[in-house]
Amino acid sequence: MSKFSTVNIKRFSTMFKALSNPTRLRIFLRLTSCCEPGTKCTADNDLTSCIGELGKNLGVTASTVSHHIKELHHAGLIELQRKGQKVECWIEPETLHLLADFFS
Repeated sequence: MSKFSTVNIKRFSTMFKALSNPTRLRIFLRLTSCCEPGTKCTADNDLTSCIGELGKNLGVTASTVSHHIKELHHAGLIELQRKGQKVECWIEPETLHLLADFFS
C-alpha cells in the first residue's frame, strides 16, 4: 500500500506540473536560494533583490514572471501577499518538507 493518498497524489501532480515549466522551476529555485523557507521576500527588508531578481536573466517579460508566480501559488508551491503594488512571496517550510518526503 502506498504512503500517499489519492488527495496527496493529486496535490503532487499539480505541483510537479507547475514545476515542469523551466521558467517556473527557475523561479522556484531562486526563491529557495534567496530566502530562508518561511521568510517573506519583500521590498521592505534586506531581501529586496529577491523580488527584483526573480525574473532577471530568464529572457521573459515582467508580466510573464508575474504569470509564473501566480501559477506556482495556485499549485501550492509558494505563498503570496499583496501590499499595494508590491507582492511578497515565500516558500513555507512545510512545502519543502512535503516534497522531500515524496522522494524519500
